[in-house]
Amino acid sequence: MKKILLVSFLLFSAVVAVAQADDCFKKLEDAFAKRGSYAVPDDMYRNVIVSFFEGNESYCYNGKARVENGVIKSIFIQYKDDTYDLFMDKDIYNAKKQAVIITNGISDMIVTSKGEKLKIVFIDKLKPKPKSYKQASLPDDL
Repeated sequence: MKKILLVSFLLFSAVVAVAQADDCFKKLEDAFAKRGSYAVPDDMYRNVIVSFFEGNESYCYNGKARVENGVIKSIFIQYKDDTYDLFMDKDIYNAKKQAVIITNGISDMIVTSKGEKLKIVFIDKLKPKPKSYKQASLPDDL
């Protein structure tokens, strides 16, 4: 019986690890935490990632967003044919019913009137990876 419980636990742990590895928002969040972000000034951003959250999973889509006075004012989601659909353009609030601000290139959690949860990631504002030194290759005749 203990072996069955141990095997079940190990399988469950492996499934959770794979799900976390495939979590698109987690990858973005980790990159922004490590590398940081440039400021997101007022503008229309045509290359953002819209991350929807359902339970412990996230789903990421291409989109665009308009920022005014440091807060998100409208959100568009991109279709496969490269056209956009206006997703939200008013009443964009976080869970505390406050204006959605952007911290380190990622918005607060947005909660829609339908109960959907999402975050906007300003991928173009991610700082580049730091440069690394090129390792020397030694001659074979040493």
